[in-house]
Amino acid sequence: MITDVGYRRLLRPLLFRTYHGDAERVHDRTLAAIARIGGNRLALASLARWFGRHCKPTTVAGIQFPVLVGLAAGMDKDGLGIKTWGSLGFGYVELGTVTAQLQPGNDKPRLFRLPESRAILNRMGFNNHGAQALANRLAVAGVSRGNMAVGIPIGISIGKTKNVPVAGATEDYLASLRTLAPYADYLAINVSSPNTPGLRSLQDPKALADLITALLAEAWQLASGGLPVPIFVKVAPDLTEAALEDVVQVCAEAGAEGLIATNTTLSREGLAINDQPLVAESGGLSGAPLTRRAREVVRFLAARTSLPIIGVGGIMSRDDGQAMLDAGASLLQIYTGYIYAGPALVNDLNQLEPDRAPPC
Repeated sequence: MITDVGYRRLLRPLLFRTYHGDAERVHDRTLAAIARIGGNRLALASLARWFGRHCKPTTVAGIQFPVLVGLAAGMDKDGLGIKTWGSLGFGYVELGTVTAQLQPGNDKPRLFRLPESRAILNRMGFNNHGAQALANRLAVAGVSRGNMAVGIPIGISIGKTKNVPVAGATEDYLASLRTLAPYADYLAINVSSPNTPGLRSLQDPKALADLITALLAEAWQLASGGLPVPIFVKVAPDLTEAALEDVVQVCAEAGAEGLIATNTTLSREGLAINDQPLVAESGGLSGAPLTRRAREVVRFLAARTSLPIIGVGGIMSRDDGQAMLDAGASLLQIYTGYIYAGPALVNDLNQLEPDRAPPC
């Protein structure tokens, strides 16, 4: 309760006013502060006591997650806060989306808050320092696949470099996989961001089948007789039911280990009146306006596949998290909900019960 009130009434209003409301600058400074905490053992221990995770583990794709809720991709693209997220209550973190090549992303401004709608609009464009830079950071931190060096599993979202044509996308993804597979507990294939031209065309059945098949073949090669890194596919909320059917079939037949539903949406439905001036801005919308659609997609997918689903999109409260689990999600991720509700949301979601939780 103290954490909730303190964040909503004091810290969030302060952050939203800082730098004249420049959301990206606030994000960068906040992430830098979180990274600094990771170098202070006393601070990490104090956070862990305050935001201590409830021990309710669940196993998905052979990975044991200490709790259900993870940090979604986009918050920490380059892994700056890897040592801190577990102490803030998260059961796993998905880094990225990263690309094979360093890229600056789209022109600024490219990140907007819509506070009355409890939403965020972004067109970041996969700004990141590249797959090799992330691999180097993880190596320095002692991270390797399965070793839980930072106390929680690490997923990595990989995407297509903007200046690589769609025809060359597979080799671009393969380059990222080769670089990052030794460090990732799972890889998420981002083919659904609306902010890289042509990317969503990779959700078309043949393109997606070819991509997953190539990545799985390479993952088996890298595994050297062991099990390959699990590969999840992140889907868009704007797909039709027929397209979602195709995605499910392709992922199951090609050997993907799971689905992540959903990415941001191009829809502008559900925005408050005072946020309407931002309707014309390009980019993907996340937060409360996506809550119902993301849940619908998860329910639709869960009814058609036994593949595990990570539910993400519009989880703004404990009730939203429970509804996502009821729709068929095996794990949860948050991003925009964390911006608006703060650490108390993580604690609330961690109290939800995963199905068939093994003993700690």
